[in-house]
Amino acid sequence: MTREQEAATVTGPDRNAGAESGSYAFRASLIGAAQQFELTDDGLVWRIGPKSGLWPYATIAQVRLSFRPVSMQSQRYRADLEDINGARLRILSTTWQTVTLMAPQNDAYRGFMLELHRRMRDAGSRAELIGGLRPGIHTAALVLIALLAAAMTGLLARAVATGSWSGALFIVGFAALFGWQIGGFIRRNRPRRYGFDEVPKDLLPS
Repeated sequence: MTREQEAATVTGPDRNAGAESGSYAFRASLIGAAQQFELTDDGLVWRIGPKSGLWPYATIAQVRLSFRPVSMQSQRYRADLEDINGARLRILSTTWQTVTLMAPQNDAYRGFMLELHRRMRDAGSRAELIGGLRPGIHTAALVLIALLAAAMTGLLARAVATGSWSGALFIVGFAALFGWQIGGFIRRNRPRRYGFDEVPKDLLPS
């Protein structure tokens, strides 16, 4: 497949929305090759640049879903797959289109993930299904937030004590924005286990 054909595969917002939920493609970086995935009767077929392979559903050992916003796309989701041999695949809900545009593919990503779970269930998969961040990372994030909250509380108290009302308002506004963005990230990514028929809604695009 040529680079032009690869670009056509993932061009346009929600390019996969009209496709069957059994196929999905995205570009993880602007200069990288398109990554293509297809759910077949034999298993998950993947193609990344010149490399390709087939993972029978029964050999997928782990699926981890998480919410991973970035500066250019505040609603980005990620699935990390691992097979019984330790090989890994990463699937993102966004695709790069231009230097300044990372487009969401919400419908296509959600449909593909739900179909993957359905096929794994029907194949009798015993995979580990995990939602959110690793416990250690999640705990470290909570500690960092607590430290930042304590620091901002101290700054707010100092601003009020010195009568710096503009500074106090700035701190309150910053704290509200920070809590809304980071709080949502922490809440969605709380560590958990789930079943094939209970895929967490907050870890899939709405």
